[in-house]
Amino acid sequence: MTHEAKELLQRALVLPDNERAELAANLIASLDEVSDPDADLAWQTEVTRRMNDVQTGKVNTVSRDEVQRKARSMLNEH
Repeated sequence: MTHEAKELLQRALVLPDNERAELAANLIASLDEVSDPDADLAWQTEVTRRMNDVQTGKVNTVSRDEVQRKARSMLNEH
């Protein structure tokens, strides 16, 4: 953390709770705005690939009940 950021943090920590919460929410929201412009296309490509794999029989699906049964079994092993 830079010296400037540390100073800013120290100033923010003395703010009332509600102002710190609002500041924190705004900082977090500002991070959400930064995204990889190619991410949406990459996810869409992946979803399409997976759907094609299921539809063509390249992969087999597993029922929810089977997934839950396996998960419970794995949890009970530990």
